[in-house]
Amino acid sequence: MKNILTLVAFLSISLLHAQAFKGKGDIKGQIGLTLQNGGTGIGISSDFGIGENMSFGFVAGYMLNADKIAEVKPRFEDRADFKVRFNANIGNVLKLDDNMDVYPGLSLGLRNFGGHVGFRYFFTDGFGMFAEGSAPLARYDTDVNGFEHYNNQFVFIIGTSFKLD
Repeated sequence: MKNILTLVAFLSISLLHAQAFKGKGDIKGQIGLTLQNGGTGIGISSDFGIGENMSFGFVAGYMLNADKIAEVKPRFEDRADFKVRFNANIGNVLKLDDNMDVYPGLSLGLRNFGGHVGFRYFFTDGFGMFAEGSAPLARYDTDVNGFEHYNNQFVFIIGTSFKLD
């Protein structure tokens, strides 16, 4: 019981000082597990604050255990995807606690133009968790089949967020 009370007190104090998005000059990084149809992988992203409620960033994703299609293994270029993105960080607009952020946005990648929405929760000033869903809005190739489908579908990512500045 004593350990539980100590943990609750520590987390309560930590949550008072955590802040999910501060605005211009804020730099956040994220790494997480990607879940999608055909395999799972790893996703890495960074966001750079450029205004009170705006940020831009970069995303890289790689499928670790992609399924074979017609007994053919996917190559690196079939598994990898890179994107630039723009976020509207609206946690303070929604009047959420300083340690929470909601960030809808748009991304431009190697295979599509897409949208995403995510949620960050920071336990301390530098460490938190996030969940994000992204989906293509417009594909560069209208006839997506085979391995092209891997990076042209809904993807859910869950993982850790951390402060880089």
